[in-house]
Amino acid sequence: MRNEERNVSPLIESLKGTLAVEMERLTWQVIALDDQSSDQTGELLRIAQESMAGLTLLEGEDPVSGWLGKPAAQERLFQASQGRYLVFIDADVRLAPGAVSAAIELMESKKWDWISPYPRQVAETFLERVIQPLLQWSWFASVPLRFAAKFRIPSMAVANGQFFIVRRQALATIGGFDSVKGEVLEDIELARRLWRSQLAGSVIDGSSIAHCRMYESSKELIDGYSKSLWRAFGSPLGALVALTLMIATSWFPLIAGITGQAWGWFAFFAISLSRLIAALRTSSFWQSFLLHPLSVALLAYMVIRSFRMKRAGTLTWRDRAITT
Repeated sequence: MRNEERNVSPLIESLKGTLAVEMERLTWQVIALDDQSSDQTGELLRIAQESMAGLTLLEGEDPVSGWLGKPAAQERLFQASQGRYLVFIDADVRLAPGAVSAAIELMESKKWDWISPYPRQVAETFLERVIQPLLQWSWFASVPLRFAAKFRIPSMAVANGQFFIVRRQALATIGGFDSVKGEVLEDIELARRLWRSQLAGSVIDGSSIAHCRMYESSKELIDGYSKSLWRAFGSPLGALVALTLMIATSWFPLIAGITGQAWGWFAFFAISLSRLIAALRTSSFWQSFLLHPLSVALLAYMVIRSFRMKRAGTLTWRDRAITT
């Protein structure tokens, strides 16, 4: 946690609830890392430690050269842990009772080495409701997840570090978080490296066992996505191709429909229907499904902003410069 004072108490209560169920099936330890917070995060964690048996606290350190803050913190947690399964969760994630054991049971039944349950994304402000469902739709509608997971195709890897479980041995095989130390999208890169090492796993819909509100204001959302969208498509050319396809399948049909071409309305409502299905499947805010063109326009703005900030060297996250 870095400057997460608003999330400490709700997260601890969530963990208590889920672990009350897990205690019957799992032997566990909880390790929290206060990553040099300047707010009350550390103090609140120390208070929580008094009421939660088994909670271990670590103090964060400045990342060494070549490391970004989050992978560096995750590596510290990895090295301090002892479990056979490592469960990484972000501070804004809330787990349902039994969430961890349910995910691990699914891993075992499929003989997977890792699993990424994608939490239900809570959206309350207008911008959240327009943007957040677009992200679930993007992987739900465009990536053949079962095919990608079966053949472990790195270019099709999807993962969400908000809630990520991996076998200890599997993570050790790829060299821990050292293998993704400079990656701003360390979760997706981690999945790619696991697949390249023939370690099975996949993202799954985790909306029934976890939820998360990533951002609580429009500024937080724009800043949060701007830090990483420059890397999301692999390269500037990849970003250009992806945005061109999104615009071609959203704005062009709408414009065609408005100008009197029937195929345009058919295409517009077909793509909107796919947004609706994806939102209902992942328990997202479905009411924004007709605003798909607006979602794409806002995403394009954030992608362009991200590349401009990357070129200017002004990308930061949690008050740390992103220099990769």
